[in-house]
Amino acid sequence: MALDRGTLARIDRHVLTELDHSDAVQVVKVPLSDAVWSTWRRYCDVLDVTMGQAVASLISHELATVVDEAPDGAFDFDRMSQERMDQLAVRERELDDRAAQLRRAEDLLREREAGLQRIPAAASGARTAVKVGRNEPCPCGSGFKYKRCHGLRTSGSP
Repeated sequence: MALDRGTLARIDRHVLTELDHSDAVQVVKVPLSDAVWSTWRRYCDVLDVTMGQAVASLISHELATVVDEAPDGAFDFDRMSQERMDQLAVRERELDDRAAQLRRAEDLLREREAGLQRIPAAASGARTAVKVGRNEPCPCGSGFKYKRCHGLRTSGSP
């Protein structure tokens, strides 16, 4: 049996009227900060209702406004879905703009990195030290092995 929206709305209205006649306990975990929780507690104290009764009242009120706001008692799913699609389209444009900004930033970083790689090592102040082995000829051109020439100076001997 297929139910149309009007039938579902009538069933919902009937269920909502039944909510006022029967009390049932439902345990619900609500993620709230301590500040929101204490504000809610003070609000309920001023109204002289329990926190649970206030939440149940808000839920009942919200459900009633959703069912009653539709013309002829039928909930307008098409209007809601169109509003949701409009919100998603706006969000998609925002994400596309952000993605374009990130691509431009990446391109700029690549250009700067390429520019840094083109700078020769000598111009950047970096020294390229040639490692000379102990038994290789000394780079000064004396003809001695490095360990007998300049290798002695680095070890502290003359």
